[in-house]
Amino acid sequence: MDKKLHSILVGAREYILKSGIRQLSIANLSMHLNISVNELRDLFQTEESLVEKILEFERNSFKSIFDENNFEDTNAIEILMIVSKAMNDRFLELAPSVTSDLEKLYPEIYKKHQEKRVDFIFKKVRINIEKGIRQGIYREDLSIELLARLYISRLIDLQNPAFFPPEKFSFRVLYDVMIDNFIRGIANDEGLMHYKKLRKLYKMC
Repeated sequence: MDKKLHSILVGAREYILKSGIRQLSIANLSMHLNISVNELRDLFQTEESLVEKILEFERNSFKSIFDENNFEDTNAIEILMIVSKAMNDRFLELAPSVTSDLEKLYPEIYKKHQEKRVDFIFKKVRINIEKGIRQGIYREDLSIELLARLYISRLIDLQNPAFFPPEKFSFRVLYDVMIDNFIRGIANDEGLMHYKKLRKLYKMC
């Protein structure tokens, strides 16, 4: 990605975290970044195209976790821990209030984003469960597709403010608890022993 575009998208993300998606406009972003409106219009003709690029940036940033780490020789539980820590460090601030507003203001864009995001995560979770079974740290009796779908379902539920009001529950805490329950539910005795050691190392819940 072009450095200039990358810098603008990082700034747009910061603006959303500060002011919310409802305040996002090319004019407001222009003032926030101290960049002319015309310069931004060269990259984003409409607010919709700006939102599409921001969400694409989010997806690519998540995918980069797998590009940056060589998981070939890493056990399945540690992969989940590494990815979870990276998500905590990079992404979780955007949920759930921002995602709720995105769904209301840009329903079609958000729907396509979610479909691509869910498809990528689903495939990665399936691969992880299959790997953990082969490595002898997950239970052998697991229904791989069902568990991968349950993981996605829980992840989506965490972003529902009706279930988990953001003023009461930090998404960071909710996500950590979800991962903790997920690993404990699929790991065998050997896997659980390894997980307890890793949990201290990565300082998870």
